[in-house]
Amino acid sequence: MDEPIGTNPLLLLAGRANRPLAGEIGDLLDTSPDGVAIRNFADGEIFVRINRNARGRDVFIIQPTVAGADNIMELLLLIDAAKRASAARVTAVVPYFGYGRQDRKDQPRVAIGAKLVANLIVAAGADRVVSIDFHQHQIQGFFDIPVDHLYAAPVFTHYFRSLRRSVPGLAEPVVVAPDVGSAKMARGFARRLGGTFAIIDKRRPAPNVSKVLNVVGDVRDRTCLVVDDMIDTGGTIAQAVQALMARGASHVYVAATHALLSANAVERLAATSMAGLVVTNTIDIPEEKRFDRMTVLSVADLLSRAIHCIHSNASVSQLFELV
Repeated sequence: MDEPIGTNPLLLLAGRANRPLAGEIGDLLDTSPDGVAIRNFADGEIFVRINRNARGRDVFIIQPTVAGADNIMELLLLIDAAKRASAARVTAVVPYFGYGRQDRKDQPRVAIGAKLVANLIVAAGADRVVSIDFHQHQIQGFFDIPVDHLYAAPVFTHYFRSLRRSVPGLAEPVVVAPDVGSAKMARGFARRLGGTFAIIDKRRPAPNVSKVLNVVGDVRDRTCLVVDDMIDTGGTIAQAVQALMARGASHVYVAATHALLSANAVERLAATSMAGLVVTNTIDIPEEKRFDRMTVLSVADLLSRAIHCIHSNASVSQLFELV
């Protein structure tokens, strides 16, 4: 992309959490994210050094904060290094914001992890944050700096529209929210895909444990699309697929932005009768965590356009449109 007149030169950097995505973004922006050296000392401590001139530059650091904690620490060190190298502005591009589920004090004596991580990013010196599909929208307010909260929905809707010729049922799908928290997302998908809406009444008696009580909506003989912001252990999604098939759904597709795929999630999901699982590459998904019905869509174009808009001081709101 051409360098806008009157702006500081763009410098793209990346941590180790998702190098393939950073490489795709670099290709789209016609630059390389490889200008940083990161290594661990013998005791595990992380060392970071920026090998390119950062003085007066507009620095973008790509690093999802997926577990473990080293990924967060790596991001903080990169931000600090850029600030100490006299960068004009530092933007943390965090495709997946970890600790987002710890967004409130819902029981005594617990930490609000999402607010703590936001504080750490601000304290390290970030001037702006870019992320995709926070677990809860109010996380934007945890930061005392500007936040561009992007949505993966345009990536998903484009994909499922392209499948309509081969899967006629997707012309008017039933978009299913696997729980109340995903209802707003599911309604948005239903409106843009020209489908109807259903919701699963779920209870969570313990962390990573869920129980489906009922399906609200007509799914019999319909193609269903279950949408959520993330898949962790896969228990919720596996139960949702089972519940929908038991109520007469003809096909069930699943779309989720962040594929954490913890524990035995892959085996659990592969054992279901879902027609397909569609996720994005906000988190690097190794080959051993993929199976034949999984499709991984790239968010590199979405993030590269956001970076270009921010760098050129153009409006980012056009990227929020769920077309």
